[in-house]
Amino acid sequence: MFVHFVLIFFVQRPHRASYQEMIEFHSEDYVEFLRRINPDNSKTLLAECEKCIRYFLLFFDDLVNLGENTDCPAFPGLYDFCQLYTGGSIDGAMKLNHGMADICINWSGGLHHAKKCEASGFCYINDIVLAILELLKYHARVLYIDIDIHHGDGVEEAFYTTDRVMTVSFHKFGEFFPGTGDIVDVGYDRGKNYSVNFPLGAGIDDESFMTIFKPVISKVMEVYKPGAIVLQCGADSLTGDRLGCFNLTLKGHGEAVKYVKSFGIPLLVLGGGGYNIRNVARCWTFETAVLLDEPISDNIPFNDYYQYYAPDFCLHLQPAAMSNDNPAPKLKEYTDRILQNLGSLIHAPSVQMHQVPRDIIISDFNEDEIDSDSRVSSTILSRSRHPGEFYNGDKDQDRALDPEAIAGS
Repeated sequence: MFVHFVLIFFVQRPHRASYQEMIEFHSEDYVEFLRRINPDNSKTLLAECEKCIRYFLLFFDDLVNLGENTDCPAFPGLYDFCQLYTGGSIDGAMKLNHGMADICINWSGGLHHAKKCEASGFCYINDIVLAILELLKYHARVLYIDIDIHHGDGVEEAFYTTDRVMTVSFHKFGEFFPGTGDIVDVGYDRGKNYSVNFPLGAGIDDESFMTIFKPVISKVMEVYKPGAIVLQCGADSLTGDRLGCFNLTLKGHGEAVKYVKSFGIPLLVLGGGGYNIRNVARCWTFETAVLLDEPISDNIPFNDYYQYYAPDFCLHLQPAAMSNDNPAPKLKEYTDRILQNLGSLIHAPSVQMHQVPRDIIISDFNEDEIDSDSRVSSTILSRSRHPGEFYNGDKDQDRALDPEAIAGS
């Protein structure tokens, strides 16, 4: 008997995340502030807010972390940018929830530093947290894995006291942004031992990384048994990054993605950091091929940006000649410590049966022309798609997303 597997790959135009969707995690005042701020009014707006908030002995510009002298400047189209990348991650989560895909990719997402009321590390809206909240409507447990060179602090903070989300972050630690994510940070209250941090030194290579990544993730899968996984694939952990100091190649980075995929759990794959534009393009191209089980040539085909990849015009990277500040005994010590913490978890947490909240997707609209109170419709609306995009949507597919249609089927 022969079993044939058909791989279907399609590209969908994301909806623009609405104000109402964003405040599922972020504060209303913060999201409203993002809607209003632009390069022309940023100084005035921040001054007005600071004057108002000082009445309560707070400093608003320190709280939101937006402006010329921060790592989160205001730029034209800031709110539109947030809507688009956030909408893509929420759409991916919804497709996984309804069995419309096994793997969803949003390379524009993965902005893991944003907090409830604060922009941080080039991140304004935390699309990861919002996507996980969407997944939690249908899954008792969601696993978040972060292989960006920076600690996934915004996501960890959001779920630090719950056992329904386990966060696992492999990152540079020490004198390095954001300065959080020590091995002793394991969660609090019901979330104790559900935050996993693996702090690393500079120069870690493919071989060393795999000796820690696979045992930790294997144990996490064994004890936690997630219903869905969100994987943040920040490319700043690659060799040659302008801000990073790791020595991973595409093969090592991609092997982590391949290993997570091998468990066959619904998977949302997101982008993240990356400050060498050529290597970011290489990385996410290669990892798209990994997720699709498609072989890909090492020779970059001719394109409009071909000269960017000189002098070798190859896809794969060679590791740099740099020291690995991660001695094997230290890596083993940390691995054993994490495995011991995970082993203390008696069983995978569960939740009581409850009514699943309705999905909310908003059709494209101009928020400036629509009152905030009328933005949200409880019905999923069809969205326009660019004629050049591939998708598997039709009336039956759109109906498949409607909770009433599901309940009545």
